[in-house]
This record gives sequence, C-alpha cells and structure tokens, in this order.
Amino acid sequence: MNTATTSLSLDERIGWQIPSFETLFWLGRQHEACVIIPVINEGNRIRCLLARMRNQGSAARADIIIVDGGSTDGSLGEAFLRDHGVRGLILKTAPGKLSAQLRCAYAFALDQGYAHIVTIDGNDKDDPEAIPRFIDALEQGADFVQASRFLAGGVAENTPKLRDFAIRFIHAPMLSAFSGFKWTDTTQGFRGYGRKMLLDPRIAIFRDVFVSYELLFYMSYRAPKLGYRCIELPTTRRYPKGEVPTKISAVKGNADVLKILVKVCFGGYDV
Repeated sequence: MNTATTSLSLDERIGWQIPSFETLFWLGRQHEACVIIPVINEGNRIRCLLARMRNQGSAARADIIIVDGGSTDGSLGEAFLRDHGVRGLILKTAPGKLSAQLRCAYAFALDQGYAHIVTIDGNDKDDPEAIPRFIDALEQGADFVQASRFLAGGVAENTPKLRDFAIRFIHAPMLSAFSGFKWTDTTQGFRGYGRKMLLDPRIAIFRDVFVSYELLFYMSYRAPKLGYRCIELPTTRRYPKGEVPTKISAVKGNADVLKILVKVCFGGYDV
C-alpha cells in the first residue's frame, strides 16, 4: 500500500503508472533535496555506502531514502538505517527491476514535495562526496546532473574493460548523437533531477514500459531534446578488485541493455 502523504493534485497525477510499494518507515521531509538509493541484496556494500555518507555529512544537505527491490540478505535493518541518517525505507512489492524501483521512489519523493532528487547506486561504487555538488547545481538551475568518471577531475578505477569500451564507444556516442547533448558517461545511476522535469508530461516517467534499465537511457535521450539544462560533473567510480558488483549479466544482460539503448535512440519510448 502506498502510504506517502501527497502534495500533488489529482490532475498532476493523472495517468501515472506506479508499481505497488510499501512504506516501511518514514520520518518526514526535512530538506528540499533527497537522495534516493535503489537497493537489492547489496549486503555490506550498502552499509559501507551509508557509513561514508554519514561520515561526509550527506544528511545535512538532503534526506536519504532507500527503495528496496526485495532484499533478503538482512542488510536493511531499521535500527541500522536510522542510525546512519536514513529518513525513509520503501519496499517495491510489484514485479520489475531498477526502473520499477525508481518509479516507486520518484513518485514517493514528488508526493513529499521534494524540489531536487539525487540518485546513487547502493553498491558503494560511487563516492558520495559529490552529492552536495549535485544539489548545488540543481539549486542553481540545472535540470539534469549526470555523474561522469571520464571528465577531467573524475576517476574511473578497475572498470571492466568490456564495460569501459561499451560506454566510451557505444552508449555515450549514441545518446550524444540522438539527444543533441554531448554525454561522456551514460550508464551509471549517480545523477540528479529537478522536480519540474520529472513532472513533465512530455517525458512521462510513470509508465509501465519502464521496468529494467529503460528509464536511465530514456532520460538522457529525452531531457536534452526538450530543452532542459543538462550538465555532467566529475565523480569517482571505483569497482573493487576482482569483483564486479552489478545486476547486469555478462552476455544476456548486456545484449538486453543494447536493445534498450537502440529503442530509446529511435524514439521507442517517446510519449
């Protein structure tokens, strides 16, 4: 059951398709910005990320909200989350993967009245020290802020060679060519969005076609075409040595991602 207190009118919400979710705990909104962390069975990785965020004072700039895709590893104990500054935990109960989780979380955040929404993966590959810079950029008028390990000042460490090649020579060039904005890093979920853009019916993010990774690519394609102000910020993304924490399988997963990319670039998800 969706238990968020809405700040949106029925007219604004008309036609939204939101996967069912439960609000496991919610301490209320304190800031104009929130950080959404999608998680499923990240184990110690999500705990390390939250510890870093606590040490860096992330909760002083934004409310931290976790959207769980159905974890069974015991990593999201409420006492631990509260101790690390998490203000809300919602659980997706419907089918679907990342894009379904994000639709739950974005609907929840918009209902709560947040003006700025940052997302960061729960697998502890991204350095959350950049979160305040994302919020600053959104407050200063950016509509879409994308993390990039490939910009000057960014760090890409232990990135799998196949993934590095795909981003540099397939994903980023295609989305750049078809969107009209020069992207350098298009596959990671460390990004920020403004409220106005997320509510734009010409983008219409609350549709059931967004189930796995479609929403990430679609936003990178659609936002620049509609004239929204998009920027990239240099960030650090480190893969642990000898391990690739990802939910994308090597063969079928990467093939599915490529199919989604092509469909996005040829307008397959446009309203």
